[in-house]
Amino acid sequence: MSQIDSKIPAGPLAEKWTNYKDHQKLVNPANKRRLDIIVVGTGLAGASAAASLAEMGFNVLNFCIQDSPRRAHSIAAQGGINAAKNYQNDGDSVYRLFYDTIKGGDYRAREANVYRLAEVANSIIDQCVAQGVPFAREYGGLLDNRSFGGAQVSRTFYARGQTGQQLLLGAYSALSRQVGKGAVKMYTRYEMLDVVIIDGRARGIIARNLVTGKIERFAAHAVVIGTGGYGNAFFLSTNAMASNGSAAWQCYKKGAYFANPCMAQIHPTCIPVHGEFQSKLTLMSESLRNDGRIWVPKNLEDAKKLQAGTLRPTEIKEEDRDYYLERRYPAFGNLVPRDVASRAAKERCDAGYGVNNTGLAVFLDFSSAIQRLGKDVVEARYGNLFQMYEKITNDNPYETPMMIYPAIHYTMGGIWVDYELMTSVPGLFAIGEANFSDHGANRLGASALMQGLADGYFVLPYTIQNYLADQIQVPRFSTDLPEFDEAEKGIQDRINRLMSVKGSQSVDSLHKKLGHIMWDFVGMGREREGLEKAIVELKALKKEFWSDVRIPGKADDLNVELEKALRLADFIEIGELMARDAHDREESCGGHFRLEHQTPEGEALRHDDKFAYVSCWEYQGEDQDPVLLKEPLDYEFVVRQQRNYKN
Repeated sequence: MSQIDSKIPAGPLAEKWTNYKDHQKLVNPANKRRLDIIVVGTGLAGASAAASLAEMGFNVLNFCIQDSPRRAHSIAAQGGINAAKNYQNDGDSVYRLFYDTIKGGDYRAREANVYRLAEVANSIIDQCVAQGVPFAREYGGLLDNRSFGGAQVSRTFYARGQTGQQLLLGAYSALSRQVGKGAVKMYTRYEMLDVVIIDGRARGIIARNLVTGKIERFAAHAVVIGTGGYGNAFFLSTNAMASNGSAAWQCYKKGAYFANPCMAQIHPTCIPVHGEFQSKLTLMSESLRNDGRIWVPKNLEDAKKLQAGTLRPTEIKEEDRDYYLERRYPAFGNLVPRDVASRAAKERCDAGYGVNNTGLAVFLDFSSAIQRLGKDVVEARYGNLFQMYEKITNDNPYETPMMIYPAIHYTMGGIWVDYELMTSVPGLFAIGEANFSDHGANRLGASALMQGLADGYFVLPYTIQNYLADQIQVPRFSTDLPEFDEAEKGIQDRINRLMSVKGSQSVDSLHKKLGHIMWDFVGMGREREGLEKAIVELKALKKEFWSDVRIPGKADDLNVELEKALRLADFIEIGELMARDAHDREESCGGHFRLEHQTPEGEALRHDDKFAYVSCWEYQGEDQDPVLLKEPLDYEFVVRQQRNYKN
């Protein structure tokens, strides 16, 4: 059986990263230009990594699935990015950011990785300010901070409700400079379809030109995957339509472990589902929970009238409103972590207190904030978010409370990586949301941007050198090698098989079926029987897909339906692995909530004596059950406790 070596450095927690950097191997400047690195993805993780590696002197090939890196899904992030600068003088520190993050992940993340993330976060803010990112500032000119869930300090830096966009433009400007210098060769509208392994090491990729349909080969000394998460396995999610898990899944099929696949995040603040023809969901920033108060009616009768449309929310008196998060979690109130807030909303709606026509919504109300601060202050803080909500719902949130409900947002699971961000395949690295390493069972808000930029700017540029230092004598690879032939043939055969099905069902209709299975059985509340049913239904759906999918057009041309079909084939298999992992983990932790394992108050009930490990799944072949390997999570510096956000 394979052994899990996470390569965590020895020594005190606060000194591990410094000790690692002091003793790692380096590549001297003259040798860096002899080494090629493929970076797949141009979101915050991919763009920052490609720009940093090129700035250091490496030759970088960067692959972008969109027509421009500016369209990466990182642009959609709204609320902010965490760092322990303690500008508010409210008691923050690197250790407190580390502890809040590991506690928020329900003690299912690696100590050393999380501490390093907290440690380098302050440098991210300095880097982005130097790039010109227009963070919000206080009256005196200092950078402003606001609060996010799971913390009792204000540590979230933001640029109105478009922080992701501004950070991505900063990374994009750094990347564009390297493209202009010729240090980065940019491939836009290319999608990676396989990774090429030569003598046990990642040495290149096979990618499809999405404009021409041509299958092309690319070789390098190392490959970096920064392609985001797999949340679109649920069909309806807050992810962009092009977001997919295919690159990560192909790495898994070539020997990279897939870690904690069941750990998917439900975001509590999304615009509710409107109908059958909806293709995605829209996130309303967690920052809104700073000033917005979440409530449902106290009386079931009022809830029924709201559902029927015979009562307006403004007609319900203050004393008849149940601010249930403030009631249940007085210490954190509306700023509890996402998994806690999501389950609380589901519990109220399941009890019949939902407030829209489907009964699957709660109110996010700004009337108190408007009375306290004035409409102009609320507008300055959240105006673009309010505009977005009104455009989608045709409802004015300054006058009527927003309606929100939980939805799939982020995936904490992903490709397993060690402390160096290298997968179990030598030379293959994974960064940002594509890896599993920093968030455990639940990600705190404003930590995704932090991890993406930490990995790209401040971690990978060091750790990848430790691998490349002994690759200097390795000559550049020819893409005519038999391993490239074999990988390309495998892709071409797969595409030909898909195109020859000529069935009766569209890709989207099959994807919706997948989404229903995933949400019903692998969603917010999971149980043994449902997970077993999901695995059976997913196997049946896989057969249905490969026997009845309809893909119009030609393979050697621009073909969006073929793109979607290739991704859906992977999503179905990812869904099955998620269900299998959720079935194996007989406990509740963070976003993984097994109904059989909860406290009398309905909170997640962990079983640290049995499940304090990372689930690492190893591929065994088509239609073969994967093998589960376990990386123990031995905590040296933190004592695991039942999470408490009540006092």
